[in-house]
Amino acid sequence: MPVAQRPALDTEARDDAEPLRAGIQSVEVGFELLDALSQADGALMLRDLAAAAGMSAAKAHRYLVSFQRMGLVVQDPVSTRYDLGPAALRIGLASLARLDAVKFARERIDGLLAETGHTLAIAVWGNQGPTMVHWIEAPQTVPVTLRLGDVMPLLTSATGRCFAAFMGNEGRDAQRIAPMVREELSRLKKLPLHGELPLVDVPQSLPEVQALLEDTRRRGLARVVHSLLPGVGGFCAPVFDAQGRLALGLVVLGSVATLDTDWEGAPATALLRCARQLSADLGHRPLPASP
Repeated sequence: MPVAQRPALDTEARDDAEPLRAGIQSVEVGFELLDALSQADGALMLRDLAAAAGMSAAKAHRYLVSFQRMGLVVQDPVSTRYDLGPAALRIGLASLARLDAVKFARERIDGLLAETGHTLAIAVWGNQGPTMVHWIEAPQTVPVTLRLGDVMPLLTSATGRCFAAFMGNEGRDAQRIAPMVREELSRLKKLPLHGELPLVDVPQSLPEVQALLEDTRRRGLARVVHSLLPGVGGFCAPVFDAQGRLALGLVVLGSVATLDTDWEGAPATALLRCARQLSADLGHRPLPASP
């Protein structure tokens, strides 16, 4: 009887089972052109695009011919400049539709916790204002009496100041936030400013509120020290989506005895860096700074 032969392992299945190692270098090289186009302010000439991708014009042209066939790149017949094509747009829109900002933020919270060593939270805009939707307390820190679902005040919390500053500066959001700010301000005017543990840095007029929010926008970060609760400080950094809208706020807070509340301190720096990276991952491109 003939010896039964073992079926040959399917080549495609074998390739899929192998660890991702070598990859396809030409794909990685070609991607540099697409990445350069995505980073540019507009369409580019061949020489400029090749230089941005770190390759010769002749090499770049070969890739661009294939990319044009696939619709990833288009070339203007008059100016001869290259730009991203309809296939790149479809891929980008599909990716954006699947992004979950809160999920992205939660995936980074553990690393940020290890870096800051203080309680962290994620806040989004809810029906009644900025709302805590995720909370993780650092070990060996003084607990802060806040809960998931808490709606934060706009003027005395770092979270509220962040949302008021970056949502309330223009458009429909400003029309919604402005009356909330006025109502909260009227309540703050009735609070005693002196006592055993007085709250500080609490605005008392609309000009003070505007100055506070302008400073928040200028710094790209909101801060409170003794404003929400006596002895408590915190920061909130904005995370923007691809349309430039405020997607969520990243919050770090703790006792002022242990939390460095300096604008340039380690917690503020780490929080801001994480928020900016999250914004970039969500497709946000900040406007260039004014000269």
